[in-house]
Amino acid sequence: MTTKEPTDELLPPSLLAKLERLEFASRKMFRGQLKGERRSRRRGQSVEFDDFRNYVPGDDLRLIDWNLYARLDQLFLKLFQEEEERHFYALVDASGSMGFGTPSKFLVARQLAAALGYIGLCRSDRVSVQILGHAGRKAPVLRSRSSLWQMLQYLETVTLGQNDSLGESIRDFASRQTGSGIVVLISDFLDKEGFESALRMLVNHRMDVFVMHLLSPEEINPTLRGDHRLIDSEDEDFADLTINQYAVDQYLANLKGFIESIKTFCNRRSMVYVPISTEMRIEEMATTYLRQRGVVR
Repeated sequence: MTTKEPTDELLPPSLLAKLERLEFASRKMFRGQLKGERRSRRRGQSVEFDDFRNYVPGDDLRLIDWNLYARLDQLFLKLFQEEEERHFYALVDASGSMGFGTPSKFLVARQLAAALGYIGLCRSDRVSVQILGHAGRKAPVLRSRSSLWQMLQYLETVTLGQNDSLGESIRDFASRQTGSGIVVLISDFLDKEGFESALRMLVNHRMDVFVMHLLSPEEINPTLRGDHRLIDSEDEDFADLTINQYAVDQYLANLKGFIESIKTFCNRRSMVYVPISTEMRIEEMATTYLRQRGVVR
């Protein structure tokens, strides 16, 4: 099943300049292999001086400030801020339920992934924006803002219908990744096998995890009434229901409980839970809202 939505608006040009001024508010320290554009909280050797400390036997003699020694007759070591590269992954759920809503959750998820991916590219992170499932294996790994077009091209060609379970998809992702970093999981979490095992795998993989939970206005405030056959978009299971106010109230109570269960699960494991309504415009979502939620700064 392919999407027919206007993919040329995944990342509006008017948004690019705003994204270039943002960076991820990562809460963990990661050891990179190459030098990026941010300063690590780890101290090491680089071009940017940070502080002094007293020399202790075994320290690298090359880091002693001999000018300071000549003035004070004491040995001090020069400390530097070490720049490091960071891995950033955006994982987009492409299961059938993500096609629901206007605009669809799948379109909004790709817009969000593109915006976050571009923030990473502007900071020289190693960026991989992936569709969950086997399509993720074809996702390019990118490192500079000039490769934006490759990321957008990938997101414009992917399709809905990747109906592996969330747990299977995350297990496949984790088996292919060796670097630690930031991972943003964008999904509606409507999986009959649950979400717990998938999120546990990300935490166990030493990732700084941000969970973006997408809901459409139709799901948040349903207006459907009367007799209907509801068909599961992923396995075609169905149920014949009479939808009255009582049924809607039960649904809303269940939805509230579902949202709270994901939020509680994330909070207990130091993951950031971010609920997102798809009626929010990408410009507001990627800048103001995500800054308020502590995802970017």
